[in-house]
Parts: sequence; structure tokens; C-alpha cells
Amino acid sequence: MKILRITVQGLPLFKQELDIAFYAQQRVSEDDKETLFKLLLKPTVYLHAANAFIGINASGKTSVLKAIQLALHIVKNEPINHVDAKTILGGTNKAVFRICFYDANQNICCLETEITSQKTKAGDYVYSIVNEKLWEKPAASLQSKKALTDFAGLDPIATRNENEIFLSDDVSFIIAHNKKTRDTLEICSLLSYTNVNVLPFSEDIPLEVIAFLDPTIEKLYFEQMEKKTFIHLKFKGEDEIILNNAMDLEQYLSSGTIKGIITFSMVKEVLQSGGYLLVDEIENHFNKEIVTTLVRFFMDSRLNKKGGTLIFTTHYPELLDEYDRNDGIHIVRNRNGIMVDNLSNILTRNDIKKSDAYQSGFLDGTTPAYEAYMRLKKSLTASIG
Repeated sequence: MKILRITVQGLPLFKQELDIAFYAQQRVSEDDKETLFKLLLKPTVYLHAANAFIGINASGKTSVLKAIQLALHIVKNEPINHVDAKTILGGTNKAVFRICFYDANQNICCLETEITSQKTKAGDYVYSIVNEKLWEKPAASLQSKKALTDFAGLDPIATRNENEIFLSDDVSFIIAHNKKTRDTLEICSLLSYTNVNVLPFSEDIPLEVIAFLDPTIEKLYFEQMEKKTFIHLKFKGEDEIILNNAMDLEQYLSSGTIKGIITFSMVKEVLQSGGYLLVDEIENHFNKEIVTTLVRFFMDSRLNKKGGTLIFTTHYPELLDEYDRNDGIHIVRNRNGIMVDNLSNILTRNDIKKSDAYQSGFLDGTTPAYEAYMRLKKSLTASIG
């Protein structure tokens, strides 16, 4: 299963409909094909292997990532109330997710899921699906890329009704379609690890990963003995250290090394499965070289043969210059509500240096306000004396 487009209406934090296309919308040159994933469709459709969301602090980048994560879990038929990203619904009266995807039977589908909430006595929200529809069309019937996610005039092939009486209220009826097509998608998320650095597993870590992150480490591996896990760590020229708690690694390894081990382990899994990896603040704890390496892995069609997809947020304008195209980049701004715009709709030319356009303020709302900067400077000057 490959996600083509996600649109969401009714999220309280958003000023307008969230609309994210994961396919290339600009013309694709021969050079571009090396960084994109090709779907076997006619006309040919290419997917972005690395999707960037950039914005200043408090612009809403994490909220966008949560909305995408929730959409992915819906189409994977996960219970909404069990997904951490459900908080993006914010007690909404009505949120409508439209998720277009390419399935294992070479059909282009659109799942429309309407969600509502109910407040409990404890003050929490419980979410349920009240309406749902599924459209489907053969990929072979596609006449143009413009019609890829257009289902106007088509009747749904299925509608949620009383036949789903045994289906939980917070699970999409797409579960029947997924079982029929034997289709699914793998989701790896680092949202909960943005500021937490504890290894969540006890599997051996490839030496290549360790050497890339910290060349002073000679070995790092896990050993199971009598239902206990022991961690063996050895630095070059030093005695071996044995630990029995992953949290203790923080005393010996940098936060960047720990997060790198977690991240690159997930990268390997996603590249193998062709799944999805979500990373919030991709530069957090990493230097620029590690970040660009991570992005380039996904943009290398020779390495990323199954179309694994990286979806990340960043504060790094320089990271935008890794992109030759504009349509894999989204600008996130908060103007009395979160707004997301594809860079190709703002900056039509690909040859303009993206980091310069972002930092110059040309894109409007991508740099801290000058007035706020001056007030902060005056306040610091006064406090210093």
C-alpha cells in the first residue's frame, strides 16, 4: 500500500483544510527519477521518498505530523483511541479524513472517515467513527496524473453500516478491504523519541551504524542470560563495560549516538518493508552530516527499492538545499491557525536556492518577526545593564 494523498477537515488547531500530496506534482526530469519512487502506473506516477515540513517554532509542525500519523493508522485499521496521535483531534465535533492510496491489487482507492468525540466524566475524549465510505478505481483506467486522486462522479463501493456491528466504533472498516487484498503498511514513528533517548529494544546493533555515529566504540551488543538482558559496551583501548539497564547507556553515550542507533535501526526496517518513518525535529541531537545522510538514504532509488517513505519536520533551512525539487517540501505557518503550503505553490522555480528563500523572509512567515527580535534585544540589553 502506498499513500498518495491525505486531506483532513475539522481539526481545531488548523485554520484550513490540511492537504498533503505525496506524489510529484511538478514535471519529473530524468535526473529527478533517481530521487523518487516510481509507481507502475500509466501515466507514470512518482512518489516523494523524503517529505519535509519546515517552519519556525510554534508554527504547528508537530501537529501536522500527528495528523499524518493518525491518517496512516486509520488506513492500517488501528483503533483510533489506542493511537497517541489522536490528541490532534482535540475533542472535535466532526473531523473528516480522506486518504487516497494505491493498493496491492493495483487499484487507486479513497477512504473517507468521519470522526466525532464524546467527553467522559474524567474529562478525556473518546473518539468514534460515525460515517465511512470507500471508493475504488482500477489504476489502468487512469487517464492523466491530474485525475489520480479525483473520485468525483464515482459511487462508493462500500459504506459503513450496521453490517459492521461487531467492528469497534474506533476502527475503520478498511480492515475488510485490507484482508481481502492482503495489504498493509508498516509505520515507524520517532515522535515519542524527540527528546527521549533510551534504546527501546534489545537487539544487536550493526557495527556499521555504531562506527558511523561514534568511531570510538569498538563494540556494543546485548546478551540474554537467565531471562535478563546485559549490555556489553567497549570503547577502543578501554576495558569492557557491562550494564543491565538501557537507561544507564546515557552515562557513556552521547544523546546523538543513542538517537542515531534508534533512528537508523528504524530506517533499515522501513527501507526493507517499504513502510513509513515519521521523525519530528530530525536535526535534534544530530549534526548536519547525519541528517543529510538520513535524507539521502531515502532519496537514493538504488537503495530505497521498495519506496520507503520518510516524513519529517525540521528547523534547518540548509536541509532544503538537499532537494532539487520544490514539491517535496511543505511550509508550515501559524496565522491564527495552522496552515500548510507546498513550496511548489509558492516558489515556482526549482533553481532558486531554497534556504536563501526561506531565511530571507521571501516566503512570508518563515522567519521570526523583526519587531519581536528588537523587543528581545532591548530587554536583554536592559537586564545586562
